[in-house]
Amino acid sequence: MRTVRILTTAVLAGAGLLGLAGGAHADSATPSPSASESTEAAGPTEAGTSFRTATAVKPDQPATADASTGDYLYWVLPVDVAQRATVKAKVTLPPAASRHGAATWRLDVYDGLRRRQACTYGTQSRSAAADADAVELSCTLRTVRSWAEPWANDPLPGSYYVRLTVVDLPQEDLGQPVHAEVEASVADQGGAQAVDGSLAAPLVPGAGSATAKADDAGSSPRPAAMAEPDGGWSSGRWNDRWLWTAAGGALAALAGIAGYRATRGSGRPARIPPGA
Repeated sequence: MRTVRILTTAVLAGAGLLGLAGGAHADSATPSPSASESTEAAGPTEAGTSFRTATAVKPDQPATADASTGDYLYWVLPVDVAQRATVKAKVTLPPAASRHGAATWRLDVYDGLRRRQACTYGTQSRSAAADADAVELSCTLRTVRSWAEPWANDPLPGSYYVRLTVVDLPQEDLGQPVHAEVEASVADQGGAQAVDGSLAAPLVPGAGSATAKADDAGSSPRPAAMAEPDGGWSSGRWNDRWLWTAAGGALAALAGIAGYRATRGSGRPARIPPGA
């Protein structure tokens, strides 16, 4: 079938060109990171003490903080549509000789509306024995949706606040120094998790207020807590469901052409003279 062969040849030629382009890109020299990029990759070295003073951190960027036992430590990161965030924390405890008993640490994650989001799996709360050197916690959230019904508690795109604190310990151990390490990773779940509809704006501090409009105009700097993904907020405008739909349409068209070519025959039937 000539049409099918032509389309197949075009697809193979395009794949070859993409392969050559990828090889040329790989052979090109990679610029070395600058000092500012290295500092940014190192992550912040302090944490906020409330929602309003939360320290901004990007996905896959480690954050550390030196604090006192009993402090509330806050970080904030952006999570977009169809992404699932996993937050991990490690707390290095004071020497066992200076502690008076076990301590229970807890890791909580809140969305842009400051609603505590449930963890699908992970150790959100853990008790550290009196002789333990460190305690590790983790929390994996549900996949973020582009919108939700007013009565639902679904996670929505915007800022997500991470809070780390101790919830149970001997009174004598309050104020002792600890070292906290937090890192959040974001996995893209693809168009399988996409739904119709989207928010007018992601749930970030100041969204929809006069302050946010002034920030957009460039009259005042945006607060650190209003961090956004590297590629900007998608807000449900694009996902790989479009690719699957286009590929399905192309395959259906090819199948229709192939079926027509196979069943149409060689043309009009030969005319038989009368009386033959």
